Amino acid sequence: MPRSEEAEWWANAVYSAIQEIPHGKVTSYGHIALLLGEPQRPRQVGVCLKSLAGAESGAHFNSSNVPWQRVINAKGMISHRGPGSAERQAEALATEGVEVTRDSMGEIYVDFSRYGWFPSRLPSEEEQEADGGGKKMDSCLCKSHSVAHVA
Repeated sequence: MPRSEEAEWWANAVYSAIQEIPHGKVTSYGHIALLLGEPQRPRQVGVCLKSLAGAESGAHFNSSNVPWQRVINAKGMISHRGPGSAERQAEALATEGVEVTRDSMGEIYVDFSRYGWFPSRLPSEEEQEADGGGKKMDSCLCKSHSVAHVA
């Protein structure tokens, strides 16, 4: 089933924001939602990542250009999304120099105090402001919440 216009806009915004996470750093689903002005939508960030196209798909946003491995849950834990998924994410982070640890239950964690990335704004927004530009935002009422669209 194709995404609605709103869902497509949201997914593209999520993928673009994730592309700004620096190599060797991690952030949370909730922080991506906060940076996008929708702090109540961390689960939707996860849904977008779960449906991220594979590298071979040819999609504009895909697993080769969106560093999906850099987004973890608010506890610093890698979420399980299927058999082997947490291990694949841990391996991808390890290749970036991010140290992962396992607890006694086998859950995989990253130390946010060492590897966390939690800016108050996306770097692209700061650059745009410094260049004298600014995003022209236009709001629309979508279902029960307001969503900002970049025009």
